[in-house]
Amino acid sequence: MIERQLQPLLHELVGVVFAPTSALGDATGQIRPTGVQGVFHADARVLSRAELRIDERELEGLTRGDDGPHGAHFVSLARWLGDPTPDPTVRVDRLRRATRNGLTEELRIVSTATVGVRATVTIDLGCDLAPIEVVKSGGAAAALEAKTGQPGMLTWSGTGITVTVTAPGADVLAGGERAITPRLVWPVDLPPGGEMVLRWQLTVDDPRAVVVGPVGEPEWSRPEVAADDRRLVRLLDRSLDDLRGLRLAETGAPGDVFLGAGVPWFLTLFGRDSLWAARMMLPLGTDLAAGTLRVLARRQGTRFDPTTGEAPGKILHELRRHELALPDHGLRLPPAYYGTVDATMLWVNLLHDAWRWGMPAEQIEPLLPHLEAALRWLGEHADPDGDGLVEYVDTTGHGLSNQGWKDSGDAVRFHDGSLATAPIVLAEVQGYAHEAAVNGAALLDAFGRPDADRWREHAAALVGRFRRSFWVDGRHGPQPALALDRDKRPVDSLTSNIGHLLGTGLLDLDEEAQVAHLLTTDTMAAGFGLRTMSSDDAGFSPLSYHCGSIWTHDTAIVLGGLARAGHREAALGLADGLLTAAEAFDYRMPELYGGDDRALVNRPVPYPAACRPQAWAAAGAVLLLQAATGLYPDVPGGTVRLAPLAGAELGAVSAHGLRVANTPVHVAVDRTGQATATGLPAPLTPTLPTQRRHPIPQPH
Repeated sequence: MIERQLQPLLHELVGVVFAPTSALGDATGQIRPTGVQGVFHADARVLSRAELRIDERELEGLTRGDDGPHGAHFVSLARWLGDPTPDPTVRVDRLRRATRNGLTEELRIVSTATVGVRATVTIDLGCDLAPIEVVKSGGAAAALEAKTGQPGMLTWSGTGITVTVTAPGADVLAGGERAITPRLVWPVDLPPGGEMVLRWQLTVDDPRAVVVGPVGEPEWSRPEVAADDRRLVRLLDRSLDDLRGLRLAETGAPGDVFLGAGVPWFLTLFGRDSLWAARMMLPLGTDLAAGTLRVLARRQGTRFDPTTGEAPGKILHELRRHELALPDHGLRLPPAYYGTVDATMLWVNLLHDAWRWGMPAEQIEPLLPHLEAALRWLGEHADPDGDGLVEYVDTTGHGLSNQGWKDSGDAVRFHDGSLATAPIVLAEVQGYAHEAAVNGAALLDAFGRPDADRWREHAAALVGRFRRSFWVDGRHGPQPALALDRDKRPVDSLTSNIGHLLGTGLLDLDEEAQVAHLLTTDTMAAGFGLRTMSSDDAGFSPLSYHCGSIWTHDTAIVLGGLARAGHREAALGLADGLLTAAEAFDYRMPELYGGDDRALVNRPVPYPAACRPQAWAAAGAVLLLQAATGLYPDVPGGTVRLAPLAGAELGAVSAHGLRVANTPVHVAVDRTGQATATGLPAPLTPTLPTQRRHPIPQPH
């Protein structure tokens, strides 16, 4: 039997992150030379082993917890030491903290014994400098030989990276067989009731990295939130800590900060992920949006290159230090890869929404030429066959076969489970395109640029094309198809993609009401959030990456769309799913998790290879807070709409320190749903929504 080379599991590992550094180890604090365990720095594993022992024995783990936004605290016992009583008398606390260029560990050995304790503490280390794609594919790299220098010091080097470990007071064993598994050794001699603290530090010199950790504090505010449902407060606190650790900048441009997509696979610039995360974070300020827009504008496409997918005006998909090759998946992506169908429209929509939240004109104006280039891409290059719909196809044979947010190879399936053939026309992408055309026109008008009418006409035409091409009959009534295939046949599965159409203007009120109805059926919403695919579809699997699992950001985006459109009950159902899942995951939301029915499994099932933390999953907590408070500003228009989700079901919510036009704002919602906003910058005036009935439409 041929043994498969599988992507390693990581759902039970404990991570710390201070981008571009992250570390993953087991629940006891050990970093073992297996799977995805290790310390990573900008797409390379810089430490593959850090195993602690006392007297050549492993400790017994008790518990673990957080140690600030970038650290973890492990508590273990050495029960063979100390007094021979049922109670343990020698305890070891291992405090691990990520830094921008490495890692520190502190070992606190505490004795409450009535006798002295003598022991030898050792840490076995290893370094393989394995590229992240080798680790992700389940591969391995040979351990490198360590070099010794000054007392208590080890170094490894290769591929332009130098890794250094310093351990004050430790003896270093690195000769002979120990060259690839060097050991740090400390003698311990504790008096009765004594304690000792040992420290070691990892530093990385990586001049070829394409991303760096920015200096200074986060670009966003940290609001003071009170809520009847304390899960919301805990989720927001943990998420903001995680987002702090995911901040990145490009090498050479440290002032423009964006969010790296996620640990461990995607801790770099990803157009779609970074744009969505920045958009969700707008209630906390526009500075992150501005940095994200600028860094992607600098890499906006200027020419046609089928190898990279670059085209004039197109926004980048991902950035790596070298080619990303996953042979088992048929992937070979260049360092700067443009294989995304939606990032260009999302860039336009982030620029527009940041403007609505009060991003200053002097930050917007330099980006207007990039806006015009993005719109030209939408009008001239996003529709190769000229039918008025945005589509994609990988022409290289080694790029991403699917280039929407559901980018796995089997993501676009018909109701019967069969795969759609490219070129693919995704439903939600048409919504993004409509929204970008309308939003782009608004920006062009506001800043005195030409062609706004062209883009309004483009958007109007897209409405008719979508209505004629996408609506099909399903079990629960008419539904937008997931996509159109090569022959323009509707891909008739029911998926979460249609929830992204809410608020884009592509649907009328009746159509939005039907989409809300579809998303609240048990086939879609019976888990802890919104399933990516209906359980009625043949391709459904609760642990499929994109065909039945639940993605945190996807649920948050759809929840936000439902809340803005006034579909309160539907939004509240998804909010409860997210908050229940958050509690199960200790409030560090994973990229995705299983789509099992709540009646079958009473807690969310982890997806074993999900990134955690992950930017748009963590930023979903801010979107949930925005929906709860109902704060929807239009600074250029001089108004703020208050339409809170909080109230009788979700409970009261209060948030101090939301930011509108760089001004701190306080929003409070009582248990009846009555909202007030104070501190709004002049001349903004709040308005309250009117109640609307949402009839279910008939088939088109």
